[in-house]
Amino acid sequence: MLKWISDIFSSKQKEDNTDCMKPEVHEHQKNNMKSVSNKFLIVGLGNIGAEYVNTRHNIGFKILDNFAKKEQLSFQTVKLGALAEYKFKGRTFFLLKPNTYMNLSGKAVQYWMDKENIPLENLFVITDDLNLSFGTIRIKPKGSDGGHNGLKNINLVLNNNQYTRFRFGISDEFKKGKQVDYVLGDWDEAEKTALPERLDVASEIIKSFGTAGLENTMTTFNGK
Repeated sequence: MLKWISDIFSSKQKEDNTDCMKPEVHEHQKNNMKSVSNKFLIVGLGNIGAEYVNTRHNIGFKILDNFAKKEQLSFQTVKLGALAEYKFKGRTFFLLKPNTYMNLSGKAVQYWMDKENIPLENLFVITDDLNLSFGTIRIKPKGSDGGHNGLKNINLVLNNNQYTRFRFGISDEFKKGKQVDYVLGDWDEAEKTALPERLDVASEIIKSFGTAGLENTMTTFNGK
């Protein structure tokens, strides 16, 4: 009888010692232990319609079109946009060109994030930027809309600006009062000559974001 009681206490003591050895898991650590999503939503901002195809404001569309051409992908007309799916190194990239026009881009972004269950940190928005010289690349993990109507609507709809944006410089070489004409105007001849190389770099940035991660991508490509 005494041996049986002794065995119980001995077993209990071993369990207590084992519990003491287990590391305490805090709430923020539990969040970090969640499975990482391998789905990414790559959004190129632009306006639909033949008159906008080669405009500076449509660089988001142009980058995705070039990516799709290089990887032999086809865009399909879907709800709120055109979508192409690309699989690479175990990741799935959804390339989205919203058909809502620039000012309502957020509606398409939110719909496809929800539909494919894509977390905010895997959202990548490509847009033009007047404050950067032509072809300059700036990748940021968050920020204001910078006066860009597409980003402004995305921030409003998502109620969040903590997502990655890839700003492509289009420069500000326009006369006073001519900003709209410039942004919605075609590339000049020098820009057209330089664009192919810039578009190919943009394709590598998209792949890098999904495989190497945001920090490595910024280090590798910002300012290039």
